[in-house]
Amino acid sequence: MAVGVNHRSSSLALRDRLFIEDHALPGYLERLRQAGVGQAIVLSTCDRIEVQAIADDPAAVARRVKETMAAHGGIAPHDLDSQAYVLTDDDAVRHIFAVASSLDSLVVGEPQVLGQVKASHRLSRERGMVGADLEAVLQAAYGAAKRVRSETAIGERPVSIAAAAQQIARDLFGDLGRCSALLIGGGDMGELVARELRAAGLGHLAVTHPNDARADAAARLLACHAALFADLSDRLAEADIVVSSLGARRHTVAAAMVQEALRRRRRKPIFLIDTAVPGDIDPAIDRVDGAFLYDLGDLERVAMEGRALRESAAALAQKILDAEVDAFLRARAERAAVPALVRLRQHFEAARAQVLADAAGDAEKATRLLINRLLHDPSQALRDLATRALAESKTGAQSDGVDLAMAEKALQRLFRLDDGLDGAPDDKENGP
Repeated sequence: MAVGVNHRSSSLALRDRLFIEDHALPGYLERLRQAGVGQAIVLSTCDRIEVQAIADDPAAVARRVKETMAAHGGIAPHDLDSQAYVLTDDDAVRHIFAVASSLDSLVVGEPQVLGQVKASHRLSRERGMVGADLEAVLQAAYGAAKRVRSETAIGERPVSIAAAAQQIARDLFGDLGRCSALLIGGGDMGELVARELRAAGLGHLAVTHPNDARADAAARLLACHAALFADLSDRLAEADIVVSSLGARRHTVAAAMVQEALRRRRRKPIFLIDTAVPGDIDPAIDRVDGAFLYDLGDLERVAMEGRALRESAAALAQKILDAEVDAFLRARAERAAVPALVRLRQHFEAARAQVLADAAGDAEKATRLLINRLLHDPSQALRDLATRALAESKTGAQSDGVDLAMAEKALQRLFRLDDGLDGAPDDKENGP
């Protein structure tokens, strides 16, 4: 089962109330255990707060999970009723697979979600809250997510402006760990792009601003170095990536400055990202060999192309997900028959051993005895069903269980019999 709130079912305000910090997750799991939830993982992100669990009594467990969520958020349990979802059985399996495959995310195809699921799984396993049933569902979900990633383009293109900037930087330079970047100014969008580059492994970042105090503040925020604005020309020559977010209403970076920087860099290219409105970087730089200038409009077009590609890939991903869910449910159903098959085989083996002892080496007698003994109980059951059917037809009573027709169809399917039964076996020793 899956119980929670997400970006579709609930408001951001409610998710903020219910959000669980990483350091609080172990205690949250313990509260679930004390509430009678034996197998569970907890996902807590900006898009969802959700418990994925195994339960014999889904209604009771859903109530306890909601009570735990409400207590954590300081709200009444009934406040969750209109914004929380409760999914069970096949619907829950499909949902768990979709979450792991990033098909249930606010941004379809986002790469972080699978790592978040695995981290939650690892924590619950360490706390002894993952049994065989939950482990099987999660491992199957990981397999589905791997297929979606490897067989579709759902995660290949960026869908945000910052991610688009990072992807273009990778396309130009490859490993960002060998690159240096310079942030000019301290606007929100510039800082967002700088953070994206750092998250992608950027080797070195410096920030500069005409106001030294603002440069120092931005450097502390981004955990990087501050550079003197007077040294901007030198810093341009050192930077592989320049992010400008000053918004000074005049061109802070002129074409001549970039040409000189490229000469000093021996024509090694520079990627310039202008996030200011109006722009900080002279558009003429786009005509300079070795300079690659992208403004917000350019980055938004790249992001829109990525969104369109992901939307088209999502249809194929959904087909893969459907196939993986069906395969898991079919395998689970087949496993459910194993105990009955084991008991049937044990029954047959016991009958065979007894017949071999009774036949004293006579193969013909042994096979006849074996057939009669194995068919005795099923034949008696069929006769009882036929008698009951006759009585019900006379009295008009409703059948309270398996009827004769259902039993005959089951036998035909189990033993691949021809249409209609071929008559009763011989009435010999121990026969029907």
